[in-house]
Amino acid sequence: MLRSGSAQCWAAAAGRWGCRLLALLLVVPGPGGASEITFELPDNAKQCFYEDIIVGTKCTLEFQVITGGHYDVDCRLEDPDGNVLYKEMKKQYDSFTFTASKNGTYKFCFSNEFSTFTHKTVYFDFQVGEDPPLFPSENRVSALTQMESACVSIHEALKSVIDYQTHFRLREAQGRSRAEDLNTRVAYWSVGEALILLVVSIGQVFLLKSFFSDKRTTTTRVGS
Repeated sequence: MLRSGSAQCWAAAAGRWGCRLLALLLVVPGPGGASEITFELPDNAKQCFYEDIIVGTKCTLEFQVITGGHYDVDCRLEDPDGNVLYKEMKKQYDSFTFTASKNGTYKFCFSNEFSTFTHKTVYFDFQVGEDPPLFPSENRVSALTQMESACVSIHEALKSVIDYQTHFRLREAQGRSRAEDLNTRVAYWSVGEALILLVVSIGQVFLLKSFFSDKRTTTTRVGS
C-alpha cells in the first residue's frame, strides 16, 4: 500500500508556510495496486512516498505538475538499496516504467526545493502490477464465451475512457490556472498603465501651465 513520508518544509518568510502536512486532494486506490494522488508541494519542500513491491512486478510512475511557477518539479525514484532508478530535474510531466528487481520498499520523491516563492500542485499515478482478470483461467475447461469476451472488451474500453478523462481533467485544471494567472498579470499591467498615464497627464498640465505663466523680472539699482 502506498505510504507518504514526512516532508521537510522550509518557510520562505517567517510564518508563511512553515512545516505542515500536505493536503491530499484525491486518493484513488485501484484494483491492481494503482494510486492516483494530487497534492500541494510548498516552496522549498520535498515530499516522498513509499511502496512495498514484490520482485518481478511491473510498475509505472506517471506525474504532471498542474499549477505553480513554471509547472516543473524534480522527481527521483530509488529501490530498497538506495540505487537511483529514475531522476529528472525540473520536469513538467513524464512517465517511467520499470520492473522490480528485488523485494522491498521503493521510494519516490517530488522536490520543489529550487523554488523560493511558488508552491506547486502535483498529480501522479503509480501503478503496481496488472489488474486481475475478470474471468480467472483457473478451473476452466473451455474458452471464454461470447458474452465474457464482450465484457472483457467493455472493461478495457472503460479503463481507456477513465485514463482519457483523467488527462482531460488535468489539462483543464492546468489551462484554468494559466488563464487565471494571465488574467491577474493583465489586471496588474492595466492598473500600472493607468497610473503612469495619470502621472504623465498631470505632468503635462503643469508643464503647459508654466509656459503661459507671467515671469516678472526685478531690476535692482545700486547707487554710486
